[in-house]
Amino acid sequence: MAKKAKANPELDALIATAQEVFAGLGDIRVRKMFGGAGVYYDGRMFALLADNEIYLKADRINNPKFDAHDCPPFHYDKGEGEIMTLSYRAMPESAFDDADEALAWAKLGIEAAARAQK
Repeated sequence: MAKKAKANPELDALIATAQEVFAGLGDIRVRKMFGGAGVYYDGRMFALLADNEIYLKADRINNPKFDAHDCPPFHYDKGEGEIMTLSYRAMPESAFDDADEALAWAKLGIEAAARAQK
């Protein structure tokens, strides 16, 4: 029998926010994992929901845009003080209130996810 995941109202609220800001993309999927969630478009994970933030897939091509907006990378403590940084950067706060801006940032993440798959 599968173990029921414990309720996480903060994550559920973040998932609802992500679904709202990325609605213009059409068919996105959200899958909970490791206390957070992944947001998928066309089968590729382009966003990570964790720590009450939306992080978008980043790479050497789009990192300068994230740098210009002071968007920090996603990182977590692996234990014993070892910090793991993943290739996801926080979406700028301004994108939460502007659907067009949110979609532009989402597309940067989608493009990076496509490049990573090649």
